This record gives sequence, C-alpha cells and structure tokens, in this order.
Amino acid sequence: MATTIRLRRSAITALALIAALTAALLVLTSPKPAYAAQLTQIGNFGPNPGNLQMYVYVPDNVGANPAVVVANHWCTGSAADFYNGTQFDELANQYKYIVIYPSVTRASKCFDVASQASLSGTGGDSVSIKSMVDHVLNRYGADRNRVFATGVSSGAMMTNVLLGVYPEVFKAGSAYAGVPFTCFATGNGTEWNSECAEGRVNRTPQQWGAAVRNANPGYTGPWPRMQLWHGVNDDVLRYPNFTEMIEQWTNVNGTDQAADFTDAPQSNWTRTRYGGTGGQAPVEAISMRNTGHNLPHQAAETLRFFGLTASQPSTVAIVGAASTRCVDVPNSSTANGTQAQLWDCSTWSNQAWTRTSTGELRVYGDKCLDAEGWGSTNGTRVVIWDCSGGANQRWNVNANGTITNVHNGLCLDAESRGTANGTRLVLWTCSGNTNQAWTLR
Repeated sequence: MATTIRLRRSAITALALIAALTAALLVLTSPKPAYAAQLTQIGNFGPNPGNLQMYVYVPDNVGANPAVVVANHWCTGSAADFYNGTQFDELANQYKYIVIYPSVTRASKCFDVASQASLSGTGGDSVSIKSMVDHVLNRYGADRNRVFATGVSSGAMMTNVLLGVYPEVFKAGSAYAGVPFTCFATGNGTEWNSECAEGRVNRTPQQWGAAVRNANPGYTGPWPRMQLWHGVNDDVLRYPNFTEMIEQWTNVNGTDQAADFTDAPQSNWTRTRYGGTGGQAPVEAISMRNTGHNLPHQAAETLRFFGLTASQPSTVAIVGAASTRCVDVPNSSTANGTQAQLWDCSTWSNQAWTRTSTGELRVYGDKCLDAEGWGSTNGTRVVIWDCSGGANQRWNVNANGTITNVHNGLCLDAESRGTANGTRLVLWTCSGNTNQAWTLR
C-alpha cells in the first residue's frame, strides 16, 4: 500500500517545481518504433520495502550475458514516462542490454533518497531496486560485471544512492541534475531537504568520500565510476551540488579534484575528466551553461561512458518517413562534398551507415555525414566528408524521429518536401513535417 507523506508547504512547492521542470526535459515523442519487445511489468521480484513497481525492457534477440541499465525517473514521473521520454529502449535494440525502469508508487512519485533505511541499504527504495537487479541477473543470465544506473533529478539522486550503497553491484552511474550521496538525508520522515537542494551543504572531498566508505565498511573492491550532468542555472537542485558531487566521487575513486582532461563537445558544454583522460575515466562531469534544471538528456553519451557502445553496432539504413526511401550517396561516390540524396533502399554500401558513440553517421568506414562548410543556415547542403570529429559531423537521433546536427541544431530535411529518387538532403529549421522524420533500421 502506497504511503502518503504530508510535506511542508515549501517542500510541496519545491516538488511541484521539480515536476514542472523535469517534465520539460522530455518532449512529446512520436510512437516508439515497432519491435516485438515492449515495456513489461514484473511482479514478485523479491524484497520490496519501498513498494516500488518494476518494469523491464528486454530487446529482441538479447543474447547471452547482457548488460543491465537501471533507469530512474524524476519526481511525479513513472517508469512509463521515462521509457517514453528517453532512448534507452531504442538504443537497447542496438546494443542488446536490458533496461530496468523502477516506478515509485507513493504520492510524490519521488525516490526515497532521504531516509536512513534507503541510505544504508537496510530498507526503502534502494533495497527494492537491488531486488530488481537480482531478479534480472538470475532470470536472464545478465552480466554481473556490467550493471549500471542512471536517472534525472530525483532519479539522479537515486543513482547516487545506488552507487553509494551498492558499489559491489553498480559499475558506473550517470546522474542528470542530482545531489551527492547522503546530501538529502533528513532523519525526520520528510522527503525534501531544502539546505541540500539550495546548494548550502558544503563538505570537504574527504567528508563526502567518507559518506560512501562508511556505508560500505570492509568493502575492498573497485568503486563505481560516475558521470555527472548539471545546468549552471539550475534553480531546483542548485549548481553547487555539481561541485560537491565531483568532490565526492573523485575522492571515492582515489583521485584529486584537478581535471586531467577538459573539452567542449558542444558550444555550451564544459566536460572535465578526473583520474584519467579517456571516455571511461573514473569521473566525468559535464557542465551546461545557460541551462536550468531541464537539461537535455543524452542517452548515447551515458551509454558511451558505461562502455556499452565500444563495439560499433551493425550498419543501418536511414529511411525517410514520407518517402520510405533511404539516405544514399549518389553513384556510390566517395568524393568529399558529394551531397546525400533519397533513393530506393538497397543493400549497397552507399546506404549503409554506422552510428558511432560520438554521434557520427559514417559511410564507407571513413566518410561522415557533414553540414557542408560548417553551415548553420536553412538550405545548408548535407554532404559526405572525411571524418574529422567536428560538431558539424555529429548528429542527435531524437526520439521524435528527427535527426539534428549538433553544430547548428537544424534538422535533416528532404529538400522541398520531396519524396522522389534524387531528392537532395539539406538542413532546415525543425518543423515537425514528415520530410524531417527518419527511422534507423
């Protein structure tokens, strides 16, 4: 039976604000692609002191020893909301991992990141989610060395809790707009901690690290890696929490707080890595300027950090929704500057695209789909060019069917709404028209 908790007016206001903002994280999406696999509720999965519901997504032909990703929703959200609003299920069809979607039943629909029971692994939501993981490991023969957690807002806080309580279970986490492990502890039965939310809990790296170590006395194994995302202008779980999380997880992983690597993958991002310079460094932190609590979710980047995209997926065709024709390089040309077009789908290599973990769409192995000349205006030609790693060669494949260029945010577009063979591809302001909708298959 769900427990209704009476909150102070300030807490209710804060939770309502979280609900409004985190709902804005996830845009209305077109229906999911048709797969036999569906979001499925599991009952009787084991000890469940948090009274959570368990949902799973098991992709078609999942294979042996799949990885497991626990995907935690935001306050007032649900498993279905997180499933519908993120790409973890669609990417699971490529990378063949299983997704667990916990769903809160209490009135606030916020995860329990405040009670001593949940923070110690003796009760609450952390125990319920651990039971879900155990169920999947046993039922599907999943890989115990590849279990991960991610989440948004309340789900990001839960991600910190899961890694803090169960370092022997979770190998890495990815937290979008969260707070450090134990920061939200209240001890009085309430769910909301204003001091933490407002970024007024300031501890040393050693103190934050000790919170994790003290939750795991006697543990001598490797500590989980952590990827952190936060908007500089977050006014719900304020930005100082980002620094405190960096301090916590660098200390836990035995490294200092001096970045070993810094870059800017997108114009308003600053990405830093600690304890290493590679894509699976012990701690990776992405700060987003001019961004509030509703920061954009980056499922592919999360999976890259988890190491689940290391083996490139099979090539795919990019099929136009309006034309049912494929993105094609004319006459199988390999020349830089060749403009992509629509053409009847075939099995030829000039229609075989590889989506890389960095967002490239490659053809022939070394040519990338490219916004010509770093263009950022309507009508910019979409061409192939030697892969360079530039943002004009990186693409977001979005849940609503659009493919947007990272450099300029414009949509891949069949020119003039054309559907015939030979229709040229350009970039254009996203409009919602079907000539800008695509399926990777």
